[in-house]
Amino acid sequence: MAAAGADPGSEPAGGAQFFCTAGRGLEPFLMREVRARLEATQVEYISGKVFFTTCSDLPSMKKLKSAERLFLLIKKQLPITVSSLHRGRLLNEMQRFINDDPGSWLKAISLWRKLLDHDTNGEKVSQGDANPLKRKAGENDSITPKKLKLEEMQVVDKSHGESQQDQPQGPLEQGETLARTDELQEQRLHRASETAAHAQSPEDLTFRISCRCSGSIRKVVTGQEAGRVAGLALMRQFGWKADLRKPDLEIFMHLSDAYSVVGIPLLRVPLASRTYLQTAGLRSTIAWAMASIAEIKAGALVLDPMCGLGTILVEAAEEWPDVFYVGADVSDSQLLGACDNLKAAGLAHRIELLKGSVADLPLPAQSVDVIISDIPFGKKFKLGKDIKSILQEMESVPVKVAVVEKGDRIPGWRGRPSWLCCRHRQEMPAYRGGSRRSAAR
Repeated sequence: MAAAGADPGSEPAGGAQFFCTAGRGLEPFLMREVRARLEATQVEYISGKVFFTTCSDLPSMKKLKSAERLFLLIKKQLPITVSSLHRGRLLNEMQRFINDDPGSWLKAISLWRKLLDHDTNGEKVSQGDANPLKRKAGENDSITPKKLKLEEMQVVDKSHGESQQDQPQGPLEQGETLARTDELQEQRLHRASETAAHAQSPEDLTFRISCRCSGSIRKVVTGQEAGRVAGLALMRQFGWKADLRKPDLEIFMHLSDAYSVVGIPLLRVPLASRTYLQTAGLRSTIAWAMASIAEIKAGALVLDPMCGLGTILVEAAEEWPDVFYVGADVSDSQLLGACDNLKAAGLAHRIELLKGSVADLPLPAQSVDVIISDIPFGKKFKLGKDIKSILQEMESVPVKVAVVEKGDRIPGWRGRPSWLCCRHRQEMPAYRGGSRRSAAR
C-alpha cells in the first residue's frame, strides 16, 4: 500500500484529525492501514473507532478498505461523568461539552469547507442522507444481501444501545430503482454541497445532528434528548439554523462510558459500500482483512474453494492485481452472483470461477499458493456434512487431483462431470510460478 502525498490545499500543514468507524476486531487492521496508506500519526483506537492525524487528501482517504465510515473529528474527550447520573446535571454537562471550545468547531467548519472545494474527483462531500444501517451485535458477518435503505435521516437517531455498533449493515442490492434513487440523491446532495461550500459566513449554515448514547448514559437520557440539547446549544452559540431535510452540515455525536466524541461525516455513503461490488455477501471490510493477512505475492495462485458471491476474491484482486485467482462453489445462484460481481468490477478476465465440491476441484496438485475462504458453519446455509468432515476432505484434495499438462482438456473430472467452468474460455491461463502447471478448462 503506497502512502498518499499531502494536499496542501485541502489539509492544514500540521495535518488534520479524523476518525473512522470499524467493525469489531478490525481496529488493528485499520490502524495499520491508515499508517501505510495515509502516513498517519497519533493513531489510537477505542472499541469501534480509530483516531488519526494525516495530511492526506480526501481521495486518498477514500481508498481505506477496512473502515466503515470516515469523519472529520471536532472534539474527543473523556466520558461525561455525573454523580448518581442526575438527568439535569447530565444535560448541563452535554451543553458544556458543546460550548466550552467554540474554536474547535470553527476550525473544523473551515477545514470541512476546504474539503468540499478540493475533492479532486469532483465528487462533493456531503453529510445529508448518509443513512447507514446498524448491525446487531452477534449477527453473522456472512449475510445474504439486503437493500440499503435510502431514506431521509431524522434530526437524531434514537439510541440503539451499547450492544449495537456504529456501522452500516448490508451492502447494496442490484436493481435499477436503487440506481435511479441514488442519482436523484446525488443531484440534491451536490446542490447542498455547493451551497455549503460557498456560504459567506458560519451563520449561513444549516445543520442537523444525530446523537447516540450508550452505556449508563443511555439509562438517563435518550439519543433524541441529547441531540435536542446539543442542537439548541449550537444554535445559540453560532447562530446556525436547523434543517431536518436538506442541511448543509450533518453532525454526529456519540456519548458513552468510554468517551465523548463529535465529528462530521465526510462521505455520502460508507466507505464499506464498495462501488465495484454489485451484490455482496461477506462484509467487504472483513473480506479485505482476510486477504490482507494471507501474504499474497505477485504471481501466486489464490483459491477460494467456497467463494459464494466472490467478495473475498474481488477485494483481493483489487488490492493485489498481479495474481491469478480461482473461486469455486456448489451453488448455481451464488456463482451467478459472483459472475455479476466480477463483471461489475471489471475483473472477469482475472478471476476464474468453477462449480464443484471443494473435495473435487480440477486443480493440479500443489498448485495453490494461498487458500482464503469464509467457511460456512451451517447456520446461514445448510451443510450436508459437518464442518469437520468438510475440512478433512479439503486436506486430502492434493492426492485426489491429477496433474494436467497445459493444453490438455478434462472431459469429466474423475469420470463424471462434477464441475463446470462458469465462464467459457478456451483455456485457463498458465500458472507461471516455478514448475507448476495449470489445469485446462
